[in-house]
Amino acid sequence: MPIEPPASPWAFPPVTDADEAGVVGVGADLEPGTLLAAYRSGLFPMPVDGGPRVAWWSPDPRGVIPLDGLRVTRSLRKACRAFEVRIDTAFGQVIGHCAEPSRDGGWINRDVVGAYTRLHELGWAHSVETWQDDELVGGLYGVSIGGLFAGESMFHLRRDASKVALVGLVERLRQGGAALLDVQWTTDHLRSLGAVDVPRHRYLDRLVEAIALPVDPLLRVAPGPP
Repeated sequence: MPIEPPASPWAFPPVTDADEAGVVGVGADLEPGTLLAAYRSGLFPMPVDGGPRVAWWSPDPRGVIPLDGLRVTRSLRKACRAFEVRIDTAFGQVIGHCAEPSRDGGWINRDVVGAYTRLHELGWAHSVETWQDDELVGGLYGVSIGGLFAGESMFHLRRDASKVALVGLVERLRQGGAALLDVQWTTDHLRSLGAVDVPRHRYLDRLVEAIALPVDPLLRVAPGPP
């Protein structure tokens, strides 16, 4: 079971104070207790201009993937058979690939890598990995609290490898009794996979229900092919 860290000394403003971009505030730290308090409040962090300062976001609308609404095409289903999906066997490698500086729009700096690695060590952050011929070729990572999985980033080195990781994640969340898969913002790519926008107030209602669930769904289900 995840280990609860010391409580954060910071108090976040209400998410209803967010500006038009969805920023609630700037500052605080990335300690485990602060991160968990943020996710439980409907917030997530991103560094400001790649620097040490952190902005805390609550966009309206919020992007989610309904666990019964993932779009898996015939070609993607075929791709799933070409990869092995594993959980938490290479978290450091996954976040390292996601933090690759050459990626467009890269925002994952050294402080973020360290913060989520600490969350992983405490049992709150997880990686979902796609392997082929015993080589890591794609994956994603995020934070799991009760029935919430908050996706943070994904990468692929081979075609469809990150999509297969997402399929594997959704299958495990459904089997484990999760309630909410948060993807922050929708993009054309995520919408093609079933992501939808929901109003902030509806997201927050669903969040309260999700985090109240007692067990991390990724820990309920033994890793295996999706």
